[in-house]
Amino acid sequence: MLSVVCPVYNEAKYIDVCIQSILLQDYPKERLEIIFVDGMSEDGTRDIIGDYATKYPFIHLVDNIKRIVPVAMNIGIKVAKGDVIMRLDAHAQYPINYFSVLEKKLFELNADNVGAACRTDVLNRNSKTLAIKEVLSNRFGVGNSTFRLGVDKAVNVDTVPFGCWRREVFEKYGDYDERLIRNQDIELNKRIIRGGGCIFIVPDTYCTYLARETFKGLARNNFGNGKWNILTVYYTKQFRSLSVRHFVPLFFLLSLLLPTVLSIFYMPLVLVTLLSLLLYTLCISTICLSLSLNRKLNFYYLFCSFIVLHLSYGWGSFMGILNVYRKR
Repeated sequence: MLSVVCPVYNEAKYIDVCIQSILLQDYPKERLEIIFVDGMSEDGTRDIIGDYATKYPFIHLVDNIKRIVPVAMNIGIKVAKGDVIMRLDAHAQYPINYFSVLEKKLFELNADNVGAACRTDVLNRNSKTLAIKEVLSNRFGVGNSTFRLGVDKAVNVDTVPFGCWRREVFEKYGDYDERLIRNQDIELNKRIIRGGGCIFIVPDTYCTYLARETFKGLARNNFGNGKWNILTVYYTKQFRSLSVRHFVPLFFLLSLLLPTVLSIFYMPLVLVTLLSLLLYTLCISTICLSLSLNRKLNFYYLFCSFIVLHLSYGWGSFMGILNVYRKR
């Protein structure tokens, strides 16, 4: 049996799209269970899932009173009946072969975890949301993340989105770290690799992540990502829990802040800030101009999306450092 665990909290806007893509899977329904672990949603998510559960006996709703993802995953894994565990995200939709391909490749590759490329899209398409979508799919926006850029053959990687595991993987490498509100998948995958396991991303399927559609939503999400990069290292005591790309926005932000502060004592240092800002502006302006001309996207929204993404992520990391300092 394949047990699919999906943490949810206030996902009424997206949950119907997610479930519809689940129902269209070509995987045998008699060997499938879908476990939605809900953080006591208050926006109608529970009612939507409940309606589907009454129609489809393989869909189940489980409570997660602590409301955070790693707790939801551990709850779901504990109640799951399958010998293969898969994680889904409610903010995404999945092609019809997603379940069958990942389960097949898990055994073919003798892997500890397999995943697929995660494409980015938006639920509502307009000039702003399409610009945000493009930035979240662009190498300059998200770095060299393999699972966002895709592959043309099975590749051994350090992490994949969501994941598909044999049940015994959790017995061997441990459960999700419940201290981590973000980055819990990355930390688990890094732990698997440190323990001698192997993780593959495969080209035969993909998932589509439905991105935030406002600058406020983009900033809030990436602030949290940046903050939890630092806290993940603090809690795990492992710099290898993350990759260098996760800290680039912090380095950029510090290249602006530190010389500006130190220029109080030595004025010429402000030139470092100006140079960093100039190089960054020229770089993203060139990228935005190219995207605007080649893909008919709005230059202004592209430019703003890059800035919001990078600065909110970097600021989140900076605040994470301050949080660690306070804890000590």
